[in-house]
Amino acid sequence: MTAFDKHQVACFRFVRCDFAVDTGVARLVYAFDQGPEMVETITVPGAPFVLEPERAAAVQRALQLLHLIAGVSYYKAAVPDTVTIDGYRIDAATAALVETVYLNGLGEFAYRNGLDLRGRFRLPVHGEQVAAPTLGLRSHALVAIGGGKDSLVSIEALRRAGIEETVTWIGGSQLIRACAERTGLPTLNLGRALAPELFELNRQGAWNGHIPVTAVNSAIMVLAALLQGADQVVFSNERSASYGSQIPGTGEVNHQWSKGWAFEQAFGNHVQRYVAADLQYYSLLRPMSELAVARQFTKTDFYDAHFSSCNRNFHILGERPVNRWCGVCPKCHFVFLALAPFMSKARLVRIFGRNLLDDLDQAGGFDALLEFQDHKPFECVGEGTESRAAMATLATRADWKEDALVKRFCNEILPQLDASELALEPLLELQGEHRIPAALWEHVRADFTA
Repeated sequence: MTAFDKHQVACFRFVRCDFAVDTGVARLVYAFDQGPEMVETITVPGAPFVLEPERAAAVQRALQLLHLIAGVSYYKAAVPDTVTIDGYRIDAATAALVETVYLNGLGEFAYRNGLDLRGRFRLPVHGEQVAAPTLGLRSHALVAIGGGKDSLVSIEALRRAGIEETVTWIGGSQLIRACAERTGLPTLNLGRALAPELFELNRQGAWNGHIPVTAVNSAIMVLAALLQGADQVVFSNERSASYGSQIPGTGEVNHQWSKGWAFEQAFGNHVQRYVAADLQYYSLLRPMSELAVARQFTKTDFYDAHFSSCNRNFHILGERPVNRWCGVCPKCHFVFLALAPFMSKARLVRIFGRNLLDDLDQAGGFDALLEFQDHKPFECVGEGTESRAAMATLATRADWKEDALVKRFCNEILPQLDASELALEPLLELQGEHRIPAALWEHVRADFTA
């Protein structure tokens, strides 16, 4: 590959996409200008697939949507002003959805790189909108698992509701596999291999940073659901995911935008209208805060030795050789703080291997969670309101209030806060919009409030 100069790239091309029913491999092809093709592959187990014409057409629509959304990994390397689609035509609704994903999903990327992406990514519209048919998909849920507490709460709630489910993950993580196998349910491991050229572009100075990976994974799972004949794709994104980091002088930047309600609503509606009318995409935890999810998780210790929300365990080039909890990242800080009000101290310390709240060296990390002298971290963590309420609750508990960071909170931070905003109970209520099917919602609401 010749030297890559991101400033000289004029055009990003969606070259083509194809799916082989005999191997279960989808190929997503991209290029800059007339440069070499970059080919990403997605592998869905279960081939060969026998598809009647209507489902085959829906698979093609899902494939094209995946091609467009997954292209965000490559487009960001140069963020050129011109975008073309070489192999097919799209309608205005598809263009609008994908443009929204790129603009908002690359918000943190743009902020960190000092870029303004407003109005830059525009897709050519040549196709007509056609309503999706009902395919007669079977009642079955593909449930995304990431190895953390949230997806395990969803999996168990669906089990209690009597929903047939397959625990599904993308990539080769052994930690996620072990967690999935712990459920005792059927599993589905989807493969994703990024084009190797992308890593070379990064070495040569391409723009790089955070992408809306949940949007990509959602599109992958919609494709897989159609191939498996399942009528539900279920994620475990809670209400707090819609709340971003408040950056002085910039405004809100949401690290987890594609985990938020705006994406779920837009993507789920689009899939039902234009891909398959009976394919439902929803987050089972959307009406819950992070604290409500944490409380639900603590009701069983079945996964204590298996789950991990620490992102240092997961990396695009493979897992890193660390313990399940590094103990110093924002995710470790937040999960420890969120679980602390709802489980015994001995159990929590056993999970993490140490007491993170009795270590003054961790003060800066917890301050960011509390939005004290810092903004919420660019991580999938709960709202500052939740962290402050959790810490205030621990300050009233005899077994926690003498720990170094809880004592510091009482002395330095608590006097500056409005005591009326520190109550835990209001944050545990189920509220807000969601896409959970009505009958299931009635069951889940009763389950989560029991």
